[in-house]
Amino acid sequence: MSNLDPQPLERVCTSGGEPDADRGNVASATSADHDYADVEIITHREVPLGGPRAMPVRRTLPQKKRSLIGAWCFADHYGPSDVSATGGMDVAPHPHTGLQTVSWLFEGKIEHIDSGDNRGMVLPGEVNLMTSGAGICHSETSTPDVTTLHGVQLWLALPNDVRSTAPRALDHYAPQPVTIEGGSALVFIGSLAGSTSPIETHSPLLGAELKVEPHSAITLEVNPEFEHGLLVDEGDVTLENTPVPVSAIGYTGVGATTLRIHNNSDDPARLVLLGGEPFPEEIVMWWNFVGRSSEEIAEYREQWQARTERFGEVKNYEGHGGPNKNADGLSWLPAPDLPNVMIKPRKNPAPHARADLPEPGERTETVSFGKK
Repeated sequence: MSNLDPQPLERVCTSGGEPDADRGNVASATSADHDYADVEIITHREVPLGGPRAMPVRRTLPQKKRSLIGAWCFADHYGPSDVSATGGMDVAPHPHTGLQTVSWLFEGKIEHIDSGDNRGMVLPGEVNLMTSGAGICHSETSTPDVTTLHGVQLWLALPNDVRSTAPRALDHYAPQPVTIEGGSALVFIGSLAGSTSPIETHSPLLGAELKVEPHSAITLEVNPEFEHGLLVDEGDVTLENTPVPVSAIGYTGVGATTLRIHNNSDDPARLVLLGGEPFPEEIVMWWNFVGRSSEEIAEYREQWQARTERFGEVKNYEGHGGPNKNADGLSWLPAPDLPNVMIKPRKNPAPHARADLPEPGERTETVSFGKK
């Protein structure tokens, strides 16, 4: 999926940016029976995906307060969206560098075509992972028979040693559900609850859809070297005894060996669990590019605008506007203008849940810290 912000921010992100002394602001939660892990709440902002009939998406990553969970550097949550009202998804060919895209649907169908000569359908419960390497372009279009779209679009930052050498690729996997007391899991990346995905990534990671039965709880054994984020799609959910709103991420940082998730609602809860070892490299993100410097980003933009071989060509794209055109009449997405100033580096906080101390003049609800 493309980042269609007309004025995308340039972000320099790295882990371990704040001293552990700041954890003095974090309250511990206890009960008569349990010590609970700290949970930081990462809220979302709404972003339009497309033109006049834009489909809104809810973006939790990246943002000012925290830009990475492991190598997960981008998270859009969308739907359930009535395609007849929004026009659906119709993203014309657009570029990527230095990342892998992870597409995961709850409902609907999206056609994917990329410049690696890969073509496929994104279907509910089946992960599609595209590797950009040095450069790729692709299109994403909901099919005519789709009435509802609902899912998440995620990006993974590639480590420096493979970001320019990993070949263009599209991998597909349909995980089988694994039963957990109180619910179930579909593990599409990494390992959890005895289930392991064969999808190849380039850093240690976890991605899974979870379901929790009504008025039930699940307990997951997790890797303490991973930081974790729990995105709530639906349900009245608490993570480690902390309420996590729908479309927000509950972040626990490193150190936890178990995660306890409770669904307080009368219907099943659906969640997406993301995890990974803290990503050690500083990255620069702007629009659809992941690089290591502002100079690289400017070069990528120039090469995309010139339609160079770095990104290749999407063949046989047919959008909602007819052959080789999206609903806005575009055959490819031109890049926005670069900012006129260099953006100062902003370090990702240390991989621990933290109280959110607002900066001067900043609205405090951007990220909140909850412990109930």
